[in-house]
Amino acid sequence: MANYKVGVIGAGNMGSGVAQKMAQEGLDVTLVDINEEKVQRGIDIIRETLQEGVDRGIFSDDQLTEIMNRVHASPSYEALKDADLVVEAVFEDLNIKGSVFEKLDKVCASKTIFATNTSSLFVKDIAGYTSRPEKVIGMHYFYHPAKNRLVEVIPHEQTSEDTIKTTMLIGKLHNKTCILVKDSPGFAVNRYFVPFLNESVRLVEEGVANIPTIDEAAKEAFEIGMGPFELMNVTGLPIAEHSCSYLAKEISEFYKPAPLLKEQVNKNDIWDLSGSVIEKDFPSIQKRLYATVFGIAAAQAEEGVASIEDTDIGAKVGLKWKLGPFELMNKVGVREAYKLVKELNGSYPGFHNPALLKEQAEKDQPFTFQFIKSEIKNGIAYLTINRPEAMNALNPVVVEQLEQEFDKVEKQAEVKGIAIQGSGKAFIAGADIRFFIDCIENNQIEKNVEFTRKGHSLLRRLETSEKVTIAVLDGLSLGGGSELALACQKIVATSQGSMAFPESGLGIYPGLGGMLRMNHHVGKELTKYYVMTGKSIRAEDAENLKIIAKLTNTENLEETIETVVEKGQDDKYIRREIPSSYDKYIQAFSDENVQKMLNGEKPDAVDEALADKLTKILSKKGPIALKLINQLINEQSKCTIDEGIELELDHLTTIFKTKDALNGLVSSLTGSRPVFVGESDNYEHVK
Repeated sequence: MANYKVGVIGAGNMGSGVAQKMAQEGLDVTLVDINEEKVQRGIDIIRETLQEGVDRGIFSDDQLTEIMNRVHASPSYEALKDADLVVEAVFEDLNIKGSVFEKLDKVCASKTIFATNTSSLFVKDIAGYTSRPEKVIGMHYFYHPAKNRLVEVIPHEQTSEDTIKTTMLIGKLHNKTCILVKDSPGFAVNRYFVPFLNESVRLVEEGVANIPTIDEAAKEAFEIGMGPFELMNVTGLPIAEHSCSYLAKEISEFYKPAPLLKEQVNKNDIWDLSGSVIEKDFPSIQKRLYATVFGIAAAQAEEGVASIEDTDIGAKVGLKWKLGPFELMNKVGVREAYKLVKELNGSYPGFHNPALLKEQAEKDQPFTFQFIKSEIKNGIAYLTINRPEAMNALNPVVVEQLEQEFDKVEKQAEVKGIAIQGSGKAFIAGADIRFFIDCIENNQIEKNVEFTRKGHSLLRRLETSEKVTIAVLDGLSLGGGSELALACQKIVATSQGSMAFPESGLGIYPGLGGMLRMNHHVGKELTKYYVMTGKSIRAEDAENLKIIAKLTNTENLEETIETVVEKGQDDKYIRREIPSSYDKYIQAFSDENVQKMLNGEKPDAVDEALADKLTKILSKKGPIALKLINQLINEQSKCTIDEGIELELDHLTTIFKTKDALNGLVSSLTGSRPVFVGESDNYEHVK
């Protein structure tokens, strides 16, 4: 793990949660508050939260001890003097936060970055309390910070590029999805989320509907688990009222808190959620809430607060919405979305009528999202798949955009290497399963085959490009993601990286060359072991098997990638000696033993415990898929890469027409265990 030293000021619920998350992900963190009692309270909060995790089977007792050993506590700012980054999480008051930064400024080394967890104040105003404004940045964590993955990273005008880069890196190191946001009122998420709550209260005031009806209508419209009033009861009405007042002061009177909200806060009461739900009131409620969110989201994108992609990521990761505001506009229809916004603009002084949405409505075209970020640094083109809420899953749009960006950078003379990476905690978590299911259910399996063929074409280009292509395996990789990594000329990984092929448990087989390329790397027996069982290949194991070119740390990734590119191209499939520790798996997956296991029998000449384990694992996989995997790997062991690709494509229609494929894919989305029917009535999909 990284050598960064991090600290947190403020040992309340928020600060202790930030410190806990940092420690959970392997960072040593120092928690500071004004006295021993408050510091101890923070430590107790962390221990109690972790113990709940142990009770639920999320952590072991040993893990709890390891995490707590990485948390250091002190009532003295001196404990943070050599920190690389300090996150401030104290009361939301400019003077209080300012005094914290004044003290830190005197104590901390010149390298120390100061990050404020403010949810509403301007970062530039807080930076004014220090002599190092270039080292001050916002890191707005969302509650609960040990569980919610979103962090809004907010540079102000004087924040240096190096500060932004280091902050984003440390965010990644403790497994956060960071979106870059302009220093503006409400930042990217609260800017539309707080008015969403406030508008719900106005609907009650105006007699449009009662509280339970508004909650249910909102849950249906935004596909969320809790309605606005239930949410306010959980998070606190004063927070909503305070945030509305702040936004009204900074932006316009539209944002001012509804009188009923102020009244409820003054009574120190929560909302009464009882009463009947009247569904006929849903349309009028949903139109108003949509209009509020759509108008504000479009306005902030127009103002450059956040991109439309990051605005949506904020909603999906931070608020757990199924769709972000711009995806919802597309779903409703951009013309209808603009009509709703225009109506609300005519009703409320200070509401928005963004040209961005108006122009889109006039074109009558849905918003398009750019899922691939492209950046060239030191001769390396970094192509980042930016779908963290979907773990960067591949679908036709992502594959097409990846190919387009690859086309652009491959033609640029200054580009020596092309590195493909994922945002968030995953590299690429396979193909988008929803797309496969839709094709099967609509009897359009040819679309699955077409998508796969297009994917093969791109992967083969990655493999044969004159530029050095690198997969940056710095997180979880499944299915199609692992296949894309294997197609690149080299893989650079961190200890967080892993590959796996879960397809046999979905009733299908890896269709983008994963079996084929593993076969060329480590032989057919080990390929069968990993593909048929779905067992994860840790980065360390992949290094032992010489599948990856270099194992490094997250903070040294760019330097490592540059070194690997400088070495140039070589034969990634060069013959290698397989470590003897893999002999037992090679024996277990010999031709004879695979046939035995497919028949439900134990393999010969294999340790009894391993034989039992493997037989049990394979019994839960799709039987048709296992037979095809075995057949394909055997045939591909004698093929060139191009011949092997055609073999895979030839069998796709067959496997996708099985009931097992649909059952397995649907079960993966519902979280249930699939029921495979095997050879019985197997090749007619369920409609």
